[in-house]
Amino acid sequence: MTIHDLAEYEILDEHRVEDVQSDGFILRHKKSGARIAILSNNDDNKVFYIGFRTPPEDETGVPHIIEHTTLCGSKKFPVKDPFIELAKGSLNTFLNAMTYPDKTVYPVASCNDQDFKNLMDVYLDAVFNPNITKYEEIFKQEGWHYELTGKDDELKINGVVYNEMKGAYSSPDEVLSSQIYRSLFPDNTYSKDSGGNPEYIPKLTYEAYLDFYHKYYHPSNSYIYLYGDMDVVERLEWLDKEYLSLYDYKKVNSEINKQPAFDEIKNVEAQYSITMDDSQENKTYLSYNRVVGDSLDEMLYQAFDVLDYALVSSPGAPVKQALIDAGIGDDVYGSYDAGILQPVFSFVAKNANASQADEFESIIENTLKEVVKTGINKEALLAGINSSEFKFREADFGQFPKGLLFGLNCLDSWLFDDMKPFIHLECLGTFAKLRKAVDTDYFEKLIQEYLLDNTHGSSVTVKPKRGLGNEREEVLAKELSDYKASLSDEEIKKLIEDTEHLKKYQEEPSSDEDLRKLPMLTRADMKKNAMPFSNIEDELLDVKVVRHDIESNGIDYISFLFDAGDFAQSELGYLGFFTNALGLVSTEKYSYTDLANATNIYTGGISTGTASHPDIKDRNNFVFKLEVKLKVLEKNLDKALELMEQMLLSSDFTDTKRLGELVAQIKARLQANLSSSGHLVAAMRSMSSFSRYALYQDELKGVAFYRSICRIEKELSESPKSVSDKLAAIAKKLFARNRMLISFTGNNEAYGNAKPSLEKVIAGFDKMSVIGNQAEVHFNTAKEAFIDASQIQYVAKTGDFICEGYEYTGALRLLRIILSYDYLWINVRVKGGAYGCMNTFLRSGESYFVSYRDPNLSDTLDVYDRIPEYIKSFSPDERDMTKYIIGTFSALDTPMNPEAKGSRSLSAYLEGITYEQIQKERNEILNAQPEDIRRLADLVEAVLKKDSICVIGNENMIKESAGLFENVEKLI
Repeated sequence: MTIHDLAEYEILDEHRVEDVQSDGFILRHKKSGARIAILSNNDDNKVFYIGFRTPPEDETGVPHIIEHTTLCGSKKFPVKDPFIELAKGSLNTFLNAMTYPDKTVYPVASCNDQDFKNLMDVYLDAVFNPNITKYEEIFKQEGWHYELTGKDDELKINGVVYNEMKGAYSSPDEVLSSQIYRSLFPDNTYSKDSGGNPEYIPKLTYEAYLDFYHKYYHPSNSYIYLYGDMDVVERLEWLDKEYLSLYDYKKVNSEINKQPAFDEIKNVEAQYSITMDDSQENKTYLSYNRVVGDSLDEMLYQAFDVLDYALVSSPGAPVKQALIDAGIGDDVYGSYDAGILQPVFSFVAKNANASQADEFESIIENTLKEVVKTGINKEALLAGINSSEFKFREADFGQFPKGLLFGLNCLDSWLFDDMKPFIHLECLGTFAKLRKAVDTDYFEKLIQEYLLDNTHGSSVTVKPKRGLGNEREEVLAKELSDYKASLSDEEIKKLIEDTEHLKKYQEEPSSDEDLRKLPMLTRADMKKNAMPFSNIEDELLDVKVVRHDIESNGIDYISFLFDAGDFAQSELGYLGFFTNALGLVSTEKYSYTDLANATNIYTGGISTGTASHPDIKDRNNFVFKLEVKLKVLEKNLDKALELMEQMLLSSDFTDTKRLGELVAQIKARLQANLSSSGHLVAAMRSMSSFSRYALYQDELKGVAFYRSICRIEKELSESPKSVSDKLAAIAKKLFARNRMLISFTGNNEAYGNAKPSLEKVIAGFDKMSVIGNQAEVHFNTAKEAFIDASQIQYVAKTGDFICEGYEYTGALRLLRIILSYDYLWINVRVKGGAYGCMNTFLRSGESYFVSYRDPNLSDTLDVYDRIPEYIKSFSPDERDMTKYIIGTFSALDTPMNPEAKGSRSLSAYLEGITYEQIQKERNEILNAQPEDIRRLADLVEAVLKKDSICVIGNENMIKESAGLFENVEKLI
């Protein structure tokens, strides 16, 4: 039987989607009207999603809350949290749900056929038959609820989405983004934040929430996507029989209407919060925004991505450079959102002054006029096109299945035209057209039409305001106090009872009968053998090469690593700056603009970073290297190596103006990253009180690095030559053959072809550089807190089990899954209201527990301290134990692209990890019994006894718990 034989479906179109090596089908389910798009191919990492067009009408976050709550039990699978049960007990390669401005999507992926079918079933029942209509408690837990524990206690608001969005709105970047869309689309759905504004989330009623669900969650409003190597006919027959045939077509009014263009540009001002003692100077965000056509225009869709690179994102791009030269902003960047009906292109200057708003706009427009008059740099256009095409062809999306990203890409057009899900995947022809257009005035005309002559735009200024977060907290506290005062004794009693009832609901586990309704695999379904390493040693001109014999589809993945273990702790900040500056300063043969363009024309990218690896065999031996990575088509290898050689051996650090621009940019981006990734920053900072690995992470990426960048900025203004000299000295010290190690990922033939080119570039390096002993380090304070202007916390507690005499075992991987999806999930997220919670046990002994966007502080630390007690009483039945094992294998066996396989092998080589070790750990996981987990209670107790904590977050919360800390300071 073929798709053509399925009477339940109408085939609207079928054709080969050659650019993604797939057979494409566009179907309509006759009875329900459901839309289906299929990409059938030989990729065993299968993907399914069902999405719904969900345009919000207000800022209560109802689409977001429904996304959270549909996955809290359903008719066929009535367990309280099937999402977590699947995370524990499936071999998924992706499992999540996402709320966008105009749609909500529920994707899953798996390489296991039966697991894939199970995931589809659970997700489809979740969206069509959720328990949200039966249990208001689900809405309260995930959305919002009043919390009152006693009649004399303070009335509070809690809820997972509520706390998530409090964290989001603590970010000035999030405030800017929401204000841009409000300004450009006042009359359609894009002016409303689908995620929810915490000021308005508590206005959402249970009834309005259910009304929204019933309106939009119907097959007639659905978008169903299937990708990969599967029996498509069987899946479609099952989909019809189990779900779609149960529904008749229903007219759902979910269309997104276009915003009529404006007659004139709009000017909007908004505010974001900084702490009371922060300076307001140079803290304003300025933006210049234009609506660009619509997302169904294939050429525009790609062309403005190219213009983003050529005009503002690339080093030395004309708009960026003009603004930087005028002293407007520390970080200037572009933004192009083509995932909505009317795409938006923006120029943004971060850390400017509000008084510069007019000059900001004038410089942008004068620069664009000059570009139109004299023509865009053709090399920059080609670089932008080639970079986009390389990324598309490589289809390397890291941990995410490429079929998922292809499917989400489909929705950029499919949501607005039922017949056009694949137009942005069939883009190689578009790239060819754009390449030809470089020699015409096509791009200049786009600038004139959509940026200069276009009145559908806005200028949005977001200013800092001291204590705004505290003001809002005080207003909310008064509102809640006044509301409580207006209640009768009976109503207060009811609130207390509701609070207690919700806690009991959250604490009560799903019944065994309900849990057994969830489909799951068995231990026998797990792969017995670990993925092998591929590390073959070679030597070229006395330089060791570790090659990884992996098929890489004609792309060479090469890393040059240089031993930096003898750099003093005081030098690490400079090394971090040096690493960030490589490739962004001029060289002997290239200006930094030309270098960036050539890199993107001839390669898939040249990146720099540092690699920290503990030696598993010798705890005192720490491997620390500067790493330069490049990816390149074999035919362009010589050019790629020439560019890399220029970066490493002839970078010009005497241009202190350029160094100042880079320092300001790094500082601005760190300010955003330290808050948005506060959980990782807090975990590493906490472990830096005892771990060399974590200390280096902090010195090169975290709080210590931010402090170093501030010092370097000051030194540049006072003694610029000293900064230049230090950077040049780092290059001289590092880039020598006796410090060099090369990693090559590709097949044997590719390596053989590359050897002469590698030898040629090696010969250009000095033979020797004096290598000193491993540097001494001074660890940080064990108990720290860092205050920012956010309304939530990131709470970390860490320790080291190896230094306490314990050994690493595969059971620790299993414990990580158990804690993440059971104990921590229930206590920190479900009951505590935090958006997330994580834990890790490294082979080298470092371990951490950390929360994400957490309304609590000391309560979360108490939860961590009770972990050993939980482990000691851990007694699952065989089914639950198997579930945890399957979830562990899911994380362990994530499919890898060639570059990731090479990196995995190299890490094992540097850390001294053998295949026998990982196979032993795998066996320990596969054969684990509850007593193996219970035996880890003492190990975890030893970790927690270290009592090393770090909290990043709200000023008032940290001050209330000041007695916990030895050091409290501002984050930035």
